[in-house]
Amino acid sequence: MKTKKKKMMKNKNITYILFVIAVLVIINAISSQFYGRYDLTKDKRYTLSEATKSLVQDIDAPLIIDVFLEGNFPSEFRLLRTEVRQIIEEFQFQTNKIKVNYINPIEDEATRQRNIEELTKSGLEPYINTDNSTGKVTQELIFPWAFASYKNKTVKIPLLKRSITQGLDEQINNSVQALEYTFADGFSKLLKEKTKTIAFLKGNGQLDDLDANGRITTQYLNDFLKTLQPYYNIGFFTLDSVATTPTKTLNQLKQFDLIISAKPTEAFTENEKLVLDQYTMNGGKSLWLTESVVMDKDSLYNESGSAVSTIRDLNLTNFFFKYGVRINPSLVKDLYSAPIMLSIGEGNPLQPLQWQYSPLATSNSKHPITKNLNIVRYDFTSPIDTLKNAIAKTILLQSSPKSKLEGTPTIISLSDVTKAPEEASFDSGSQNLAVLLEGEFISVFDKMVLPFKMEGFKSKSTPTKMAVISDGDVIKNSVRRNRPIKLGLDEVSGRVYGNTEFLLNTVNYLLDDTGLINIRTKEISLAYLDSGKTKESKGKWQLINIALPLVILGFFGFTFNYLRKKKYT
Repeated sequence: MKTKKKKMMKNKNITYILFVIAVLVIINAISSQFYGRYDLTKDKRYTLSEATKSLVQDIDAPLIIDVFLEGNFPSEFRLLRTEVRQIIEEFQFQTNKIKVNYINPIEDEATRQRNIEELTKSGLEPYINTDNSTGKVTQELIFPWAFASYKNKTVKIPLLKRSITQGLDEQINNSVQALEYTFADGFSKLLKEKTKTIAFLKGNGQLDDLDANGRITTQYLNDFLKTLQPYYNIGFFTLDSVATTPTKTLNQLKQFDLIISAKPTEAFTENEKLVLDQYTMNGGKSLWLTESVVMDKDSLYNESGSAVSTIRDLNLTNFFFKYGVRINPSLVKDLYSAPIMLSIGEGNPLQPLQWQYSPLATSNSKHPITKNLNIVRYDFTSPIDTLKNAIAKTILLQSSPKSKLEGTPTIISLSDVTKAPEEASFDSGSQNLAVLLEGEFISVFDKMVLPFKMEGFKSKSTPTKMAVISDGDVIKNSVRRNRPIKLGLDEVSGRVYGNTEFLLNTVNYLLDDTGLINIRTKEISLAYLDSGKTKESKGKWQLINIALPLVILGFFGFTFNYLRKKKYT
């Protein structure tokens, strides 16, 4: 009887174990069909936007990402590497077409130098990390970059947002905030067909207008044109035909999604203004980089080293006034400014000297165009006033609070750099240098006699956008030995200002209909260890982490043996 009962218990245990195993198998099978990821972070840093999800869902072939952020890095870059891995995993959760390779390009001594040269030649500028924590100064190269490849196309993706005014912690924080947009922007170049078309206006003395032989040149716009090409179709449009066939010219201009007028120097006729006005009334977007003062740095390099600034009348005052802005005919001088290279005294070498006519503009930290943007360099810029009307206006860039205004005409001399500025006179406050206009515009020619007969005249626009920048040099790259230099590059220090990113973000915002640019407003806050305190208390924490567990273990061992001996002795 006892044996039979024992056998029944054994069978019951076996049945129970088999039941548990079966339940676990079923649960595992079901859970594998409903796999999910949950973002429990306060700032939702690992939650992709709907625009990003929609973008990656279009992937129908393998998209390969090569990340070069590998190696024995400082803690800041280790944190960036972790965040890069996390965001890529979020992309991979959306599609199984994304494959990733994590590569340390300088790990192998045999190929180290060759890899450095190849990556640098490809435009992947290394970050040089200087470490003196051990008392000995050492430098190491870090490549905070990635390549993304899709269907025989490859784009480079910057993982570090560099800044000449911020420490490494802040740069890393800004980089982490921008990771989703950075990858989504790179993917969009690979996945999206170019559907939008941009026209650079010609005929009013704009940068790179027609040369003496009537051919279009692109020297001074070369760098920005190369930046735009992966995103948009680009063309050039001259307004000369307005004089003879204005209606036809307007219809042709309407074929473009955005027009850019880069530093015009010749006045616009009333006919041209009507064509441009009606382009806006029909929903056309525009980017104006225009000046109200005649002055250029090149005009100072003469025997006297001076020139006179005068008013530049482009016949656009009422044009912008109606839309809600006014570019004043004065110059902004700023104590927070870029240097100019000059030789003081005969035979002396060139040296960088502060040049108050080159303000370094700071950005609106809340807007997607300018969030986490590096400072933007201007040259001989004018202040912009905003006027009351129904158009929404956003200040994108401003000079520093230590600014002053200088009227025209006035003599400007290179010798001014030798004089110490009177800081007390720089009391005009921050000046607006770039403004975004959005809404339904009222025509400049509303309730006015039109300069030519036009059918279908519109007095009010459909919702549209316009950006006004009060300096054409913001888009102008330098040229050395007939070769264009990178836009925003300071050839002396090697620093790169934020001109290219600002202009690209502006164009993307004006033309974006997917909301992708709005990802730039994502807020993420990272916590860092205080490296100074960490170094000071290094010994204490090493003692706590190594010795304390041994002391505790020894105490419990001694207590256990003592109690055991007392019980059984």
